[in-house]
Amino acid sequence: MPAVTGTSLPAQGQLVEVRQRRYIVSEVRQSSLPPDPLRPHDPTPQHCVTLSSVEDDALGEELQVIWEIEPGNLLVEGSALPQPTGFDDPRRFDAFMDAVRWGAIASADVRALQAPFRSGIAIEDYQLDPVVRAIQMPRANLLIADDVGLGKTIEADLVIQELILRHRARSVLIVCPSALQIQ
Repeated sequence: MPAVTGTSLPAQGQLVEVRQRRYIVSEVRQSSLPPDPLRPHDPTPQHCVTLSSVEDDALGEELQVIWEIEPGNLLVEGSALPQPTGFDDPRRFDAFMDAVRWGAIASADVRALQAPFRSGIAIEDYQLDPVVRAIQMPRANLLIADDVGLGKTIEADLVIQELILRHRARSVLIVCPSALQIQ
């Protein structure tokens, strides 16, 4: 997308880039202060712009800036969709579809767990902690270890089921001693 330097004022709902991050403009308010007496050649009023982040790691965080004096502000202008020129390689398309599925999960509500409701067992509250931790990680990497009989298998199953339901995993490899294979 082409960007325009910050000479023009953004409108509500427009995509902007400030401090090297992307934001949506939530509100634009004109200053009610009189023009700066030290700048008689520039009588234009300043504007307080409220921004809401659209970045994955800071989704929804707000920022307020004075648009006219914010260094490096850019308006991101929309552009038309590119014209298709042919078909992608199936492996590349599969990788793209994985990225779309995984990217959609990043904006999903992490408090809405699905696995506990699809399992047919009684679950204790502490058994949900690994599930919550796993879905907050960009790449789930957990070591589940506690006392005997507290439900490590159930915790691991809930994590696996949640990741599969959210399309963040397709297959699972379980490594265990041969004596435990039947369990």
